[in-house]
Amino acid sequence: MPRQLEQIAMNTSSMPQDTTPDRSGHGVAAWSRQLARAVTGLLLFAAVAASVLQPASASVRIKELAAIQGVRSNALVGYGLVVGLDGTGDQTTQAPFTTQSLQAMLQQMGVTVPAGAALQLRNVASVMVTAQLPAFAQPGQTVDVTVASMGNAKSLRGGILIATPLKGADGRIYAMAQGNLIVGGAGASAGGSKVQINHLAAGRIPEGATVEASVPTPLLEGSSLQLGLNAADFQTARLVAQAINQAKGSGVATARDGRTVNVQVPADPGARIAFLADIENLRVDLAMPSARVVLNARTGSVVLNEAVTLGPCAVAHGSLSVTISTTPIISQPAPLSQGQTQVAEKSDIIIAQQAGSLVQLPAGTKLADVVKALNSLGATPQDLLAILQAMKTAGALNAEIEVI
Repeated sequence: MPRQLEQIAMNTSSMPQDTTPDRSGHGVAAWSRQLARAVTGLLLFAAVAASVLQPASASVRIKELAAIQGVRSNALVGYGLVVGLDGTGDQTTQAPFTTQSLQAMLQQMGVTVPAGAALQLRNVASVMVTAQLPAFAQPGQTVDVTVASMGNAKSLRGGILIATPLKGADGRIYAMAQGNLIVGGAGASAGGSKVQINHLAAGRIPEGATVEASVPTPLLEGSSLQLGLNAADFQTARLVAQAINQAKGSGVATARDGRTVNVQVPADPGARIAFLADIENLRVDLAMPSARVVLNARTGSVVLNEAVTLGPCAVAHGSLSVTISTTPIISQPAPLSQGQTQVAEKSDIIIAQQAGSLVQLPAGTKLADVVKALNSLGATPQDLLAILQAMKTAGALNAEIEVI
């Protein structure tokens, strides 16, 4: 018996047996107080037990589940030149577009290069400049840019990006980039030896682009907005709509499909911003997601979510190894035969196949059971790629497989 129940039983057993009130009624009052304490203890114990035994559900904010449709960042791209390199720029014979770009830039500055002049550039590199223009960005604000080499430059370390216009998908210029590059690497070479740490052909310029034009957003347009869920799920869409309606009133939010929730918003801009700030921080208790197994064929990574279950099956998995060894054989000519020494090769090929024992896997209803069953095979992550796909084909794996 739990300690709380024992204490309540002791309190109940100590109650007076004779409840006949005296002239002042103190006997009935004392018994009533003890009974009230006993009932209160039982209620507290029931509440604590219910909170402990009830399974915890995943509770997340709406801002982690959805975003306002139309309010997003936009990709910008531009072509430019990096100068000031320490002899690690493009080789102009193999990257002629670097010379053409430099000549075009010099002509805009009033410098004419003689026709047919062979420019041997070592401190200039052609680069592509990319950036993300965030939502609500206004002219004069700055954003970070990434610079990557296009030619055969050995390193961009120490370079300076010349003013480069950054364009959007519509061809308009939305930002201008310029500044000193930060390259998170180092390298040196001499006498045929080379040492390099990290990547030297790309770098970043913090706050290296100045916004020149803003992108309009539909945030203040119309009487309603659309919340787009990060993943399509009808249950999640319904839960998001219910959470908004409980906080802001019935009929404010409506789930249109498995990925879109329509929300009625105030007309005043200030009230609309406050309304969106409130609903972004509302919490939603998520239901169990659909069972999914993600396989990365390049790295051999295998990730299973909590909903993956395994049906009863038997698996046999063996490995085949092929070993090829080559031994050089030298053939010497006979004395005074004026022959030449010949070198031949002898190859030995050995094929070994390890026996794969048949392992019976029980039905697993939890992720821990699935992992335990798969570990019993002693397979590597690369082997699991083939095993899980075969289980799915056989109908023993109750999950959707996604290969990335």
